[in-house]
Amino acid sequence: MTSQPESRAPTSRAPTSRAPESRAARFAIGQVVRHRLFPFRGVIFDVDPVFNNTEEWWLAIPEGIRPSKDQPFYHLFAENDETEYVAYVSEQNLLPDTSGRPLRNAQIGNVLVPTGDGSYRFRAGAN
Repeated sequence: MTSQPESRAPTSRAPTSRAPESRAARFAIGQVVRHRLFPFRGVIFDVDPVFNNTEEWWLAIPEGIRPSKDQPFYHLFAENDETEYVAYVSEQNLLPDTSGRPLRNAQIGNVLVPTGDGSYRFRAGAN
C-alpha cells in the first residue's frame, strides 16, 4: 500500500502526542483467514483496533515487511503444515481463507465452536 505525502501549512503550535486512530476491522471474530505472505491459516478469536504488542516484537519483523501500527491486529488460533500456535497478525497481511479445509488447532475448541458455514462462534460461557 502506498501513501501520498501530506502537505501541511506551517503552524506555531507544538506537536502533540496522539493515540493512533483506529478503524473498523475488516475481519470478524470466528472468521477463518490465511496469511498473505506466509503459509499459515487460522481462526480469529480477538481483535485489537490498533497494534497492542511490544516494541521488541514489532521491531523483530523485517523492515521491508513490517506492518504499520495504525490498523487492526488479529489474534489467531493458527496452524501450518507442521504445528499449531497463536499468531498476532496485522490486517494488511490477512486474506479470507476460502479453502473449506477444517482447522486442527486444539485450542479452538476451548473458546470457539463451528457454525456449520465454515466460520466459528464463541462457545457458551467462553467470552
